[in-house]
Amino acid sequence: MFLAWRELTYGRARFALMGSVVALIGVLMVLLSGLSVGLLNDGVSGLKKLPVSSFAFEEGVDKTAAFSRSVVDVDAADAWAQQPGVDAATPFGNTLVNTRSDAGVDLDLALFGVERDAWLNPTPATGDGLAGEGQIVLTGTLQDEGVAVGDVLTVDQLGTQLEVVGFVDGQHTFGHVDVGYVDLRTWQEVRAGVRPGEPAAEHVYQEVTAIALQHDDGTTPGDGSTVAGTVPTSLTDSFDASPGYTAEMMTLQMIQWFLYAISALVVGAFFTVVTIQRRHELAVLRAMGASTRYLLRDSLTQSAVLLVGSAGLGVGVGLLLGASLSASAMPFALEAGPVLVATALLVLLGMIGAAAAVVRVVRVDPLTALGAHR
Repeated sequence: MFLAWRELTYGRARFALMGSVVALIGVLMVLLSGLSVGLLNDGVSGLKKLPVSSFAFEEGVDKTAAFSRSVVDVDAADAWAQQPGVDAATPFGNTLVNTRSDAGVDLDLALFGVERDAWLNPTPATGDGLAGEGQIVLTGTLQDEGVAVGDVLTVDQLGTQLEVVGFVDGQHTFGHVDVGYVDLRTWQEVRAGVRPGEPAAEHVYQEVTAIALQHDDGTTPGDGSTVAGTVPTSLTDSFDASPGYTAEMMTLQMIQWFLYAISALVVGAFFTVVTIQRRHELAVLRAMGASTRYLLRDSLTQSAVLLVGSAGLGVGVGLLLGASLSASAMPFALEAGPVLVATALLVLLGMIGAAAAVVRVVRVDPLTALGAHR
């Protein structure tokens, strides 16, 4: 490793340039990772925090829009509760509405309709839980927007009033819209467009979006068969039914994979130039009896030192930038897992690019390489 360390020491400017490029790629990877996690949380955090294993949607409904198109019968919950492997089943409603508080705050909400005595009813961190019709429990992040317990929200076009009685802890969103929990009967009337004081048809109180199921992880309730005109979909698979979720994730993943490919090509190109410049020194080592394995180890050690150091610097800078972005309105969140995976892939693909650049040169006949410098 003598030659590798010596070149890192004496070629500081050249390797600093290479390292800065790798560090910038590391910064970009951290920011993309945080943006991906942030968009995921902003799209489906409300679903992720539900104590649900699966949702049973209407049979044949478009899986990419199940939460807005599925209509199932309330009695399907009783049928699912009798299925083997199902621990609990309860009706669940979901619809998007526009509201305004009596303090003049405009709120777009994803209303989750739940039965007040069911396990799906959330426990608020502030205030009280749902105790009657016309009440709503909101996501805790809305407190920062000036909404407080005791405020009254009015649903646009209907005039239905919802009293804020509590807030759940943290972020609960669906389709980039804040979640509000209401009792199932209130949700059914809002979804059907029933105005306050107007009579509602009986079928209004028989329809919900889906049946929420609890069962052991990794199992398929009801053996995947149709039950009461509904088919189960795991909680993770149901994320695809959140508005814009699939398109956003596919776009960000494509950008990330292109970035990984670009990082490998850039690092490989850098090390190709460096290795060609080292061709004479490598030929001397070959002529002195150094094996191809030794030369590869020497060159790859140099690459590893540069990549690990530069990637670590880039990730550190990216984390600092990400911490400031997390406090902004941008949907950005940092998690250790995605950041570590992105860093490992950056180093791994960089090493692959460096190895591809080195192998071709170290296999050159030493006499031919030395003869090129006569």
